[in-house]
Amino acid sequence: MLAFVFPGQGSQAVGMGKDLAASSPAAASVYERADEALGGPGISRTCFEGPEEALLLTANQQPAIFSTAVAAFEALREALGGDFPRAAFMAGHSLGEYAALYAAGALSVEDGVRTVRARGLAMQDAVPAGVGAMAAVIGLEAADVEAGCAAAAAPGEPVSAANFNGGGQVVIAGHAKAVARAGETLKARGAKRILQLKVSAPFHCALMEPAARRLGEALGSIEIGALATPVVTNVEAMPNADRARVKDLLVRQVTSPVRWEATVRFLGGAGVRRVVEVGPGTVLAGLVKRIDKSIDVLSVGDKASLDKATEVLRA
Repeated sequence: MLAFVFPGQGSQAVGMGKDLAASSPAAASVYERADEALGGPGISRTCFEGPEEALLLTANQQPAIFSTAVAAFEALREALGGDFPRAAFMAGHSLGEYAALYAAGALSVEDGVRTVRARGLAMQDAVPAGVGAMAAVIGLEAADVEAGCAAAAAPGEPVSAANFNGGGQVVIAGHAKAVARAGETLKARGAKRILQLKVSAPFHCALMEPAARRLGEALGSIEIGALATPVVTNVEAMPNADRARVKDLLVRQVTSPVRWEATVRFLGGAGVRRVVEVGPGTVLAGLVKRIDKSIDVLSVGDKASLDKATEVLRA
């Protein structure tokens, strides 16, 4: 049994997708459609050429990663042709859930890239620069991290778990002062390391409520298609195939933690034995291997990995 998974923010790199677009008409078409939907060649140029400062802006980063993940998916579909395997599930880490919905048939390239641009702008604007923060907590159980966050939170200064990534890693997010307090508390409780993350906003926490409202408005005009494949959602870590629930789950995702470890454990428990990460980077491949060693992992993010995955999937 097979699942496709799609990465989120942090997986980007200048040059991503360039060799796929040069070698795959299907991938090139995705970038052309994304550029046209956003009113110019900005996204493909930012992916292929940078500069890095532009790619790191959340409002650019989100449509860039979405476009690259979708381009890689279409390049793989093109390369395999009639041998393209049917997946039992799709899943994506945070932003990656939009590419998962595309792959499931629920979103078009155009609606997807416009929505994630709106999502990125909303998240960037939700919290003034410097007010929020995120940090990765290494070496503590999730319950201990949650307890430490609860102890560090204060009125007007929330902090909570944002990503349950598995492999002994939980990311926390919230008001910068509360994240700093939580870091000290969690060190005292035995955390091996606290790593401050370079992010433009504190994602997946209560401070993102204004962004969730704006995203809900942006989604209002989007038509969600029927899901040909269930998508294991970030909010519930359970599969959803009901198109009527998609928008609500995406809105809730903005302020809810990403339950990635639970997602991978669901996939393994459901009988998935191969996961193909599609998009830039190999972050999810590493997390899947740490969470469930029984799952075989492939990555498709450039021409070399596409060729390798095509060979393996054809065998």
